[in-house]
Amino acid sequence: MGRKYVLGLDFGTESARALLVAVDNGEEVSTAVEPYPDGVIDVELPGSGRKLEPDWALQNPRDYLSVLEKIIPRVLAASGVSGDDVIGIGSDFTSCTMLPIDKNGTPLCMKPEFADNPHAWVKLWKHHAAQPEADLINEMARKRREPWLSRYGGKISSEWFFPKALQILKEAPEVYAVADRLIEGGDWIVLQLCGVEKRNACAAGYKAIWDERYPSPAYFRALDRRFENVVSEKLRDDIYPAGVKAGGLLPEIAAKVGLRPGTAVAVGGVDAHVAVPAATVTGAGKMVMIMGTSVCHMVCGKEKKPIKGICGVVKEGILPGYYGFEAGQTAVGDIFAWFVEHCVPPYVVEKAAAQGKDVHAYLSQEAAKLRVGESGVLALDWWNGNRSVLVDADLTGLLVGMTLTTTPAEMYRAILESTAFGTYKIIKTFDQGGIAITKLYACGGLPAKNPLLMQIFADVTNREIFVSASDQTVALGSAMWGAVAAGEAAGGYKNITAAAQHMARLKEQSFKPDRANHRMYEKLFAEYERLHDLFGRGKDRLMKNLKAIKLSVRGMGA
Repeated sequence: MGRKYVLGLDFGTESARALLVAVDNGEEVSTAVEPYPDGVIDVELPGSGRKLEPDWALQNPRDYLSVLEKIIPRVLAASGVSGDDVIGIGSDFTSCTMLPIDKNGTPLCMKPEFADNPHAWVKLWKHHAAQPEADLINEMARKRREPWLSRYGGKISSEWFFPKALQILKEAPEVYAVADRLIEGGDWIVLQLCGVEKRNACAAGYKAIWDERYPSPAYFRALDRRFENVVSEKLRDDIYPAGVKAGGLLPEIAAKVGLRPGTAVAVGGVDAHVAVPAATVTGAGKMVMIMGTSVCHMVCGKEKKPIKGICGVVKEGILPGYYGFEAGQTAVGDIFAWFVEHCVPPYVVEKAAAQGKDVHAYLSQEAAKLRVGESGVLALDWWNGNRSVLVDADLTGLLVGMTLTTTPAEMYRAILESTAFGTYKIIKTFDQGGIAITKLYACGGLPAKNPLLMQIFADVTNREIFVSASDQTVALGSAMWGAVAAGEAAGGYKNITAAAQHMARLKEQSFKPDRANHRMYEKLFAEYERLHDLFGRGKDRLMKNLKAIKLSVRGMGA
């Protein structure tokens, strides 16, 4: 039997990626990326041009299939690998990204009669227009003392499955009535690949309040009498953990992409969660940070513990045999990009260009010259709200301590530090809840791009940070789960631990904390926590009042 390979398919927010990986040693043989033709739909619907209301974020499911048919043949051609030697396919998706489909699995937006109805399209993870429904879900859960609420930190996000489903019911009952099922994008793509619907435990557990069962019909009826049987009528309650084989690749799909019919297709997963074993983590107490435009924090434990303000705890939601805990920050790299795009004066751009650097690299260079606390500037990292541990999308960013001598580098460093403080707050919350975090592991775009940021994270948290060797850890993780789904008989692995031993690795360089810097950061963090609680825990409604005023003014101008 010759060398065998697996494919990792990573469906992101703007594009999809295919990664071809050798099973024996994790060698990343070739990759291909293709942007979605319609991208993120947040202004108007394609075709009809129907305008969307604020906080909407949709996608076109046709895009997922069109890019799939391009990226798989491209990685095979670039590598020279025969499709017959690919033994497994794993995939991950943003979540909660969901859509209504008919009994044949066809998205309703592909039907002419629903093409002009926004609720028939894919609701992307960052669709926030279901906030009223999320508020109702939380209020009713507290009123009824639903036991599952504590597993999700005491509050359900508007990004999750049932707020979006309830919004469809309330605002487009005709779409809800016709939909045979409401389904996660990650489960839908697996359905397209192998013709079998097997919903994954990761998305169901973290985004659809599943923990070996969904909330009761009585609870859903309390939200809306028409919603009572949403699980039995619109979902599936047979849920599968990562690594399970969903089915074999359909012949018609295999012919389009150049693979062998019957190739093992793993159940889907959520992008951040599949990255954990690809960062070499297969046990408890080690936090994996997937660092990019936002940051997701993943850690596993042997006990189910409710941690206030986290995104959730799910049995086998990340790794078999463990409870998986998730937390996150809604914006990190996005904040740095905002600052560079909107707040940097021309002279900084000119100096960066003169040194042959981009603006981020130049600002990092100048910020690294500053001692901890030297600028007197402090920030809150809430430019896109707060996911953990406050779970409040209405919070906003803040910079404090600026004077007439404050420089762009000082502000930039304060923003970098604020994101590290946000992670430190999450780590402390886990520690207080009985989940000790001993080591940090990082992957994603930021660790390679910004060493200063990583050193600040190490200094603030007082923990060594190990970095995944792969620049495509998420896609590698999906490929590893594909190797598990294929199984030993086909040349894959019996479990994810065995796959990680052969396919995952770390970079030689790690980021070790500077103890003196940490002592100074503890002083700054105490001030961060004061601001965090003042504006984030209801003591001062300044941020919410400003948002209300903004919305009222914009409403008058409409």
